[in-house]
Amino acid sequence: MRRRTLDALLTIGGAIVTTILLVAGGLLLAAGNFANNTVSQQLADQRITMPSGAAIADPQIKPYLEQYAGQPMTTGAQAQAYADHFILVHMNAASQGKTYGEVSAAYSALTKDPKADPAAVKAAADLRQTMFMGDSLRSMLLNAYAFGMLGSIAIWAAIASFIGAAAMLALTLLGWRHLRHAPAEQEVRLGGLTPAPALG
Repeated sequence: MRRRTLDALLTIGGAIVTTILLVAGGLLLAAGNFANNTVSQQLADQRITMPSGAAIADPQIKPYLEQYAGQPMTTGAQAQAYADHFILVHMNAASQGKTYGEVSAAYSALTKDPKADPAAVKAAADLRQTMFMGDSLRSMLLNAYAFGMLGSIAIWAAIASFIGAAAMLALTLLGWRHLRHAPAEQEVRLGGLTPAPALG
């Protein structure tokens, strides 16, 4: 194969890869911005203010929420901190570490016991409702966190794609330059180059 043909193929291939990386980077950037903007808007619409002061004094809460104290909740990181280190701490305190499923099962058992104290049944129903609401809110907040993380990953992937595109573009331009200066008759064979035949 002639050296110029090989250089032309490599240059065209480089241009194609550059284009693919640019398109992929653009799509990833758009997806990342869409995810982050949607998460931010949906959280802002809830008008949740991150707790502060005495509300975060508990050592199980303060290290995780202190940096966000008093801020409006607008990011996935805030949502995750609030869900896992504020709501869950209070749920565990109320249920003594039991899950919603365990609390619900205990409530169901009480309702089937004809000798159960009505006050105990009411307390179990209230706790079950609290746990259900807590789990529901945590689920929504953690979904926001997950989508926010996906958005951030997409943006980093877009940056990597753009860097790759820039590198490929540089190599493509170098290949194009080499193509223009390669001898027309030079052959490429296994083991090295075959010099172009001498003229005259």
